[in-house]
Amino acid sequence: MGIDKLEHRSFNFEVRAEQDEKHGSIIVGRPIVYESKTNIGEFDEIIARGALKKTDLTDVRFLVNHDVSRIPLARSRKNNENSTMQLMVDDDGMGIRVDLDVENNSEARALYSAVQRGDVTGMSFMFGIDDEEWSDIKTNHPTRTIKSISTVVEVSAVTFPAYDETSINARDSKRALENARRALDNARENDDKAKAELEKLKIKYLLEV
Repeated sequence: MGIDKLEHRSFNFEVRAEQDEKHGSIIVGRPIVYESKTNIGEFDEIIARGALKKTDLTDVRFLVNHDVSRIPLARSRKNNENSTMQLMVDDDGMGIRVDLDVENNSEARALYSAVQRGDVTGMSFMFGIDDEEWSDIKTNHPTRTIKSISTVVEVSAVTFPAYDETSINARDSKRALENARRALDNARENDDKAKAELEKLKIKYLLEV
């Protein structure tokens, strides 16, 4: 899946800094929450329960503000026990635990401090969509239900949880909305076609009676 097909979602997710006896300085949070309606701007969006059932989580990086020019602060490879980021998919969505190397990495140390102080409170994830469903598509504010997420390639701690408020995510926000608009237009077009076919069948039935 090309990068242009991926979307970002950034919200004020719960994220906190902790000390763990085994893993040292860690950040824990929940970047994906099921059945939580969110106003994206032009539409509401819900991630359906079970949307992560078939998701490819083979290789997921942990960044700050989606800055791919910087070295990842952690990484999950097939979510094995040696990965520096653990992904926990459950009935409510997906939680993460990030092991930060605060001794040898100044950026990791700065992020840990910022989360601990409450200066960074948001998380974001980059994902692809396998299956979606639209409702209220004839209204000015339809609802998009994401039924299946194809892949998650990156999770970030973000300075501004609302992704449309920061220039670092402006391009991603615009692209995500454009993708969503195309999907909505297709849903509306298919809905019109289905209604037209239904009318044809009704007329055919009446003529044959």
